[in-house]
Amino acid sequence: MRRVKLTVAYDGTDYCGWQVQNNGPTVEGELNRALSELTGERITVIGASRTDAGVHGRGNVAVFDTNTPIPPARLVYALNGKLPDDIVAVKSEEVPPDWHPRHCDSVKTYEYRILNQEMPDPLRRRDTWHVSFPLDIERMRRAAEYLKGEHDFKSFCSAQSEVENTVRTIYELNLEKTGSLITIRVKGSGFLYNMVRIIAGTLMGAGRGAYSPEEVKRMLEARDRVCAGMTAPPQGLTLIGIEYPGAPSLS
Repeated sequence: MRRVKLTVAYDGTDYCGWQVQNNGPTVEGELNRALSELTGERITVIGASRTDAGVHGRGNVAVFDTNTPIPPARLVYALNGKLPDDIVAVKSEEVPPDWHPRHCDSVKTYEYRILNQEMPDPLRRRDTWHVSFPLDIERMRRAAEYLKGEHDFKSFCSAQSEVENTVRTIYELNLEKTGSLITIRVKGSGFLYNMVRIIAGTLMGAGRGAYSPEEVKRMLEARDRVCAGMTAPPQGLTLIGIEYPGAPSLS
């Protein structure tokens, strides 16, 4: 029995998120189906990040156990022939049999994209949040500075979350503007439910002048979801990748 690690990219628009659900198609469900067809085994993958409905991925990670004779590094080529066009297995490799994508130290990188122009672009409707009113990128950058480092992010977590520890560390939080496209790139040790989308909505609020950048510091200190900005819509969010410092590999 081998354990195989997959790196997976997907357009999440038409899926009810990563995790298998009864109310519609999911990325995990498609992977389970395709791998089971390919190997002739009953495969259930274990994912690293359970992205929400409409959220995209360029480098999500999953593992599964198999007895297939297909070499682990070659498995992606056969697998992609059985996956829908909006899901692609980018890489496959063997890892130790006890390696778990959620039980070891990792660094996750997300990007949130805002299309800041008067009229929407129909070609970017699936991967950006269209904001028609002007945003001040410098105000957004000043607001972002207060979120870097280790903080209690309870104000930036969905009220529906039941997690007990809301302390997280943001290593990097940068904003770039190219034409009408604003990209918020955040790297951290882990993220709470809806945390990146709430960060994006909060920075947008600072950029439009709804509150001062300095107000973000008070939002953190309040430890109350109602004190932070709105939750930005899912389509602008992409999980760029997950790094595992020092992780062993057999490939």
